[in-house]
Amino acid sequence: MNIIINEELRSFIDPLTVNESAALERSLLAEGCRDALVLWGEVLIDGHNRYEICSRHDIEFRTVQNSSFSSLDDVMLWMIDNHLARRSVSDYQRGVMALRKKDIVTARAVHSAGVPDAQGASGTSGASGLSQPAPPWNTREDVAKAARVSSNTISQIERIQKAATPQLVEAVRAGTISINAAANVASLPQSEQIAAVAGGRKELQLAARQVREQKAGSRAPKEAPADDALALRAQVTGLRQKVDALERENAELRELLANAA
Repeated sequence: MNIIINEELRSFIDPLTVNESAALERSLLAEGCRDALVLWGEVLIDGHNRYEICSRHDIEFRTVQNSSFSSLDDVMLWMIDNHLARRSVSDYQRGVMALRKKDIVTARAVHSAGVPDAQGASGTSGASGLSQPAPPWNTREDVAKAARVSSNTISQIERIQKAATPQLVEAVRAGTISINAAANVASLPQSEQIAAVAGGRKELQLAARQVREQKAGSRAPKEAPADDALALRAQVTGLRQKVDALERENAELRELLANAA
């Protein structure tokens, strides 16, 4: 059987961690390869890790064909949906894959609409001169819903993808640091990110806390709106007038009591 490994597809889904790979290898050696590998023609599209381990240990496996795809993009979208449905996938991995799906779906919508650049993806005029509808998955909320995380988490993952070093990304994938903390650490220079990762979990948490405190300290205190300030001054004036009236009333009562005595 000739099986082709497409490197783009193999790298499309994040690789297993060392612990995950070891656990899969133990399972395959003990129980065999129970799930079939999925092929698109001769191209392997699901089961890359199982295929590698089975080939190395001469473990028998079976394959099934999925011929419903017409392009590599179709295969990628299928791979993403397949992994998004799995319970074992972390929030970070689901967010990354959902963002990848958004890129593919948006690019295809732009291409089919005849829009010359990415700016048209939000609904500008196409080649026909008519307004084009916004493509699906056009908002962060769409991505968050598919990934089963909050919109804020998706925003943090985007910051990690944009600025984090490979070492910091691996720390997030391994669960050494949370998505929220990693998004803060990613704002540091690369040398500081690498040093924090090398220092382990505590050093990463310390770096994230320092970034949060720095951001909090740099925020200017909010000033009360002008209307609110006027209202407060008027309230203070009214209270002072009431105090003056009560003091006069008390003085009159004291005078009456003195005369009665």
